[in-house]
Amino acid sequence: MDWIISDELGLTVGHLVGWGAAGAMIIGGIAPYIPQYRQIKKTQDAEGFSLYVCLTLLIANTLRILFWFGKRYEIPLLLQSIVMNVTMFIMIHLCVNVRKKNQIIRARERIFTDMDRKYFWAWTDFQSYVDCMLVFSVLGAAITYLLIEVSPFVEFIGFLAVFTEAMLGAPQIIKNHQNKSTEGMSVSMVIMWTCGDVFKTAYYVIREAPTQFWVCGGLQVMLDIVILLQVWWFRHNTAAARRLRRGD
Repeated sequence: MDWIISDELGLTVGHLVGWGAAGAMIIGGIAPYIPQYRQIKKTQDAEGFSLYVCLTLLIANTLRILFWFGKRYEIPLLLQSIVMNVTMFIMIHLCVNVRKKNQIIRARERIFTDMDRKYFWAWTDFQSYVDCMLVFSVLGAAITYLLIEVSPFVEFIGFLAVFTEAMLGAPQIIKNHQNKSTEGMSVSMVIMWTCGDVFKTAYYVIREAPTQFWVCGGLQVMLDIVILLQVWWFRHNTAAARRLRRGD
């Protein structure tokens, strides 16, 4: 009898752990952007945050959603992609509004329908970013619908989704290198990126997610570490930029 109760208790605890891990996967991905959002909101300065981070995640998670229709992976991973896309649009909306407020001289409006490659993903209105992703999603959905039975295509979509997400840190690495500083970038965000990516990669391995997921998860962790190294390497420039901004 005790063995049965113990066994049932172990099963219940196992379920709770599984649900907790699934909940962390769905919601935990947006946690790193909370300190970055608050920092931009407080300083009214969005120049240290690369909007290409948002583009990378929007493309990656849209592709991952399309991949689900060809290869049904776990529902928490699908919900994570939907929640992340919503979060990225919230970040873009904030950055666009802050940059508009900081314009001393009103510049010419740049919108998606201009089709000017020079200003791609540097538009001055939020709707352009929504329109761009709508076009991408519709085209992606149409191609996926036509080739859904082609296994190599489905696997390629899955690889492209997680590889794009794995390159998430690359735009921020480039931005930091160009600025020779990490001023304006939330270090808390990157630390949370790193912790989240380690957890996520372990989750992929334990839950036997498709191979593409955990291989690219490992790559993502390495890029996170590079950004943390930049924080240390550019620490003096960052401190100087912070003093300049405060007027010290």
